[in-house]
Amino acid sequence: MSGLDEALILTEGRYLTTDGKTAHGLVRYSKRFKIVGLIDSTLAGKDAGEVLDGIRRGIPIYASLGEALHENPNAKWLIIGVATPGGKLPENYRKIVENAIKNGLGVVNGLHEFLSDDPYFKHLARRYGVEIVDVRKIFYNTRIPFTGKIAEVKAVKVAVLGTDAAIGKRTVAIMLHEAFKELGLKSEFIAMGQTGWMQGFRYAIVTDSIIDDFVPGAIEDVFYRAWVEERPDVIVTHGEGSLLHPAFPGGFDLIAAARPDFIVLQHAPARKTFDDFPEFRIPPLEVYIQLIELLSGKKPVAITINSSGLSEDEALEWARRIETETGIMTRVPFLQGVGDIARLILRLSKREVTGREPARAEVL
Repeated sequence: MSGLDEALILTEGRYLTTDGKTAHGLVRYSKRFKIVGLIDSTLAGKDAGEVLDGIRRGIPIYASLGEALHENPNAKWLIIGVATPGGKLPENYRKIVENAIKNGLGVVNGLHEFLSDDPYFKHLARRYGVEIVDVRKIFYNTRIPFTGKIAEVKAVKVAVLGTDAAIGKRTVAIMLHEAFKELGLKSEFIAMGQTGWMQGFRYAIVTDSIIDDFVPGAIEDVFYRAWVEERPDVIVTHGEGSLLHPAFPGGFDLIAAARPDFIVLQHAPARKTFDDFPEFRIPPLEVYIQLIELLSGKKPVAITINSSGLSEDEALEWARRIETETGIMTRVPFLQGVGDIARLILRLSKREVTGREPARAEVL
């Protein structure tokens, strides 16, 4: 971590909302940047990890950019840590971004609004000699047709989909990726959104910045590259949005193009309506199970529970109830881990692990 550029994350007023999911991912896992602080005056003085999930990670939350820079003079980047409806930069963030550039910080932005195209920010960046990285812009002109070469990928392919957007699909997928490695397998993770790119995963695309006609090809291509270059035993990925979200539909292209061998379904029992759209109720869990079976030819191999809004006892009770009613293994990842799910997938894929070292020779 010591060789990484230091970065501050901007989440002013939004860290503890679903809009803060980019920051959530970076607080939990970051291999591209060393996260040294969060800027959110509503939570100043607290630890970003403790606030997020009760795990202290040594990432302080500051009331202002000035305070953050005073304590972290070597910071080189300001990361926009929110994913807003419509992908627009919140108006009250503009002055903070301006001051960051004037203080010599580059800006990393995952929003649909490209800050490098903003005339004022573009002028400031040139004047102060810093870079504005619009992550979605990197993939904006991707033009890769689907070819069918996904059939050549022999790794076990695992995808995490969700009953809603901003529900923790990427986080559970990363946990599964790590669990497979702990079991002695060679696992590769493929990120499907801007946060995964920011987190530093080698194999990453941003599906919602690519023209729809080329999304299947981009998905196939990144899987194929991961397979050819790394020859992993397992490839783990995650969907974007949700199968039935009215504004952020996702997962259909992933099922069709990647042809996952196993699908894990992330569910938040406490949520009754879709993220950002309280007028639309989330369909019953059974609908998603049936939909996945229709689309992929198989039921989800497991269901994982997002415990937000639930006590530990409530979350575990939900898991027990869902597993009893559906017959599908159900776990609460933050309380129970995902090791059981990883072992189930290995067993179902007829792979046996004889040791913990990540060598293919150990996988039968």
